[in-house]
Amino acid sequence: MSWDMFKSAPPTVQVRLESNPPGADATTSLGPGCKTPCSVSVPAPEAPFTVAFALPKYQPASVPVNVIRNPGDFTTPASANTDPNPVFAELQPATPPKPVRKPHPPRKPKPAAATPAAAPAETAPAAGSPFPDPNAGRR
Repeated sequence: MSWDMFKSAPPTVQVRLESNPPGADATTSLGPGCKTPCSVSVPAPEAPFTVAFALPKYQPASVPVNVIRNPGDFTTPASANTDPNPVFAELQPATPPKPVRKPHPPRKPKPAAATPAAAPAETAPAAGSPFPDPNAGRR
């Protein structure tokens, strides 16, 4: 006969997982995970663990979780709680990457075209124009 039957099973912890917006994939560093809002049952670890939250178009988030153990005695069983509970993550929208602009090559000056040496400041109306010169008499 073995004394193992008198040993209590390691305590498990029920952890509530929530996120804003809901629907994120939440995974504990201990393995179990679900889609928020949800609850998972994990064996109470000796050390803190983390919960990672991921949702498309949002930045991933990770929340540390502490385990608080109550060893129990002859009248009460051992128990464990988590802090925080529920584990909550506020997910931030992912910023789209800024487009990378390619630098433009330097512009080459256009070759000088044959231009008149000095263009007259005012041009006289065409000789056969039906319109009178609006600047006539102001010169």
